[in-house]
Amino acid sequence: MCGFSGFAGNNCNQREILKRMTDKIAHRGPDQEGMFLDEKAALGFRRLSIIDLNHGSQPMYNENKRVVITFNGEIYNHLDLRKELMEKGHVFENNSDTECLIHGYEEYGTELLHKLRGMFAFVIYDMDKDLIFGARDFFGIKPFYYGTAPDGNLVFSSEIKSILEYPNMKREVNEAALEQYLSFQYSVLPETFFKGIYHLPAGHFFLYQNGKMEVQRYFDPMMEPASEDSISLEQTVSDIEKVVHETTQAHMISDVEVGSLLSSGVDSSYVVSEFPGKKTFTVGFLDKNSKYNEIRYAESLTSELGNKENYSKTISSEEYFDSIPKVMYYMDEPLADPSCIALYFVDQLAAEQLKVVLSGEGADEFFGGYNIYHEPISLRGFKYVPKFIKKPLAALFKKLPDFKGRDFVIRGSKTVEERFIGNANLFSVEEREHLLRTKLTHVKPMDIVAPFYEKVKGLNDIAKMQYIDINFWLQGDILLKADKMSMAHSLESRVPFLDVKVFDYTKKMPIDYRCNKEATKRAFRIAAKRHLPEATANKKKLGFPVPIRVWLKEEKYYNKVLEKLTGETAAKYFDTAALQKLMEDHREGKADNSRKIWTIYVFLIWHEVYIEADEVNIPA
Repeated sequence: MCGFSGFAGNNCNQREILKRMTDKIAHRGPDQEGMFLDEKAALGFRRLSIIDLNHGSQPMYNENKRVVITFNGEIYNHLDLRKELMEKGHVFENNSDTECLIHGYEEYGTELLHKLRGMFAFVIYDMDKDLIFGARDFFGIKPFYYGTAPDGNLVFSSEIKSILEYPNMKREVNEAALEQYLSFQYSVLPETFFKGIYHLPAGHFFLYQNGKMEVQRYFDPMMEPASEDSISLEQTVSDIEKVVHETTQAHMISDVEVGSLLSSGVDSSYVVSEFPGKKTFTVGFLDKNSKYNEIRYAESLTSELGNKENYSKTISSEEYFDSIPKVMYYMDEPLADPSCIALYFVDQLAAEQLKVVLSGEGADEFFGGYNIYHEPISLRGFKYVPKFIKKPLAALFKKLPDFKGRDFVIRGSKTVEERFIGNANLFSVEEREHLLRTKLTHVKPMDIVAPFYEKVKGLNDIAKMQYIDINFWLQGDILLKADKMSMAHSLESRVPFLDVKVFDYTKKMPIDYRCNKEATKRAFRIAAKRHLPEATANKKKLGFPVPIRVWLKEEKYYNKVLEKLTGETAAKYFDTAALQKLMEDHREGKADNSRKIWTIYVFLIWHEVYIEADEVNIPA
């Protein structure tokens, strides 16, 4: 696990620039650093040593030194790939997975990507072809950013803060990104919160040659659910057991000790029951008996399993709020998911003892675990209500005060394509257009997800929702915070469920085995029950519980947040009177506005760190 930075094109201060860029991501790789420089490209690297500790330094070269790579991630099938390449005559100088990518590129070109099993972002520079080949893994586990500098050079890195070190790169807010962020709670557009800097999407690669960049998609996580008649539930459960066991073992490949994060949920608990390591790590809030504290569940599980240890920390409200500027610094872009800060602390706890942890991300998207996946089942009856009745009824209900069942009718009047943009949907288009004081694009969230729905228009609604989440929520929220918060502490986070072999199995699972009226992750939970206490296997999906709604009613934090929401920066972007009303209504219990308030607040903190500061540095 590492980080890279670089640029294509010449610059008279190459070494100095590249040094500044790689220093900005030293947290991703504190063990070693390296550089490659020539008149056409510069590649920089920071290494966190995990596999082949003595020989895995980068940039790394092929035999004749004409192909060079910087690589962030792990290739779990590199030993099999190595054997295949050696049989074809390639000569290896070390035991690292990085060298497999170099020889794999020489042998297969961009087709190499279809042979990989792992998490990765890399850049290969082929000097003979004057070609740069960059790629990001199947699901977006590892980040990749790029942009064009004012001097015309292509600049790229594992983190945006590194790109900002390139001369004359502007720190200018992309207001179109802010507009969509208010609905999605994360940066959803191809262009990031910084004008001119872009995400390379998951499952994509690029070729850069003669000053031109071509981006292509090489992997599309399309669902292909089979009928229930094709396989029994019992067989599916047995298959899941094998799949989970195999992927957990595959993700243990390491020359250093591996631990695991542990919440009260079934996903991380199942990983812990399968992995051969001992150390697990958990954080919580308030007292141990609070619904916001998962430590008691983790301690109970590790005690019952017998061969595990649990290390825990209860995060105080002061620690949580004080850490926000630092968390936004490491995130690069605003993320309004309160759990990213909890993740920052649990990764910090793990990093005190280890370099590698396993985590349970991806099980919900692949196996059908989110509570909202129940919605197509609960709304099924609305399919038989004529549209000319549903639409006027929903319009009427929208005008009425909130009451139980109101939202059910409103959502039931819409198709899944009209109502679901992913697991977060905060401000409506009407709300954000009333709130924002910036130049608006008026692009609706549904317009952004529409092309993806078009690809899966023949699938079941639950499968459609999974596809949307894999392409949006998983990349923009779940995996981004997993990478950035772990790397903030020089810790590698591995996600066994987010594996191409796991996806190849789950994409064909019958819908009823994913989610039915009784349970989400139905078959997965039955498999987990064979390895875990029944209460853990059947525990309802909670997410990472953080008491934001509680703290925002306390005088100290109410005033702290209100000061930001009514300040000079807030007035530049928002109607501050409307923000103050959100705060007052929340404190008085008229509405739970905590997530909306939080979305604005963390944007303002991010703005302070990245836009208002003279230089972008780690906040004190």
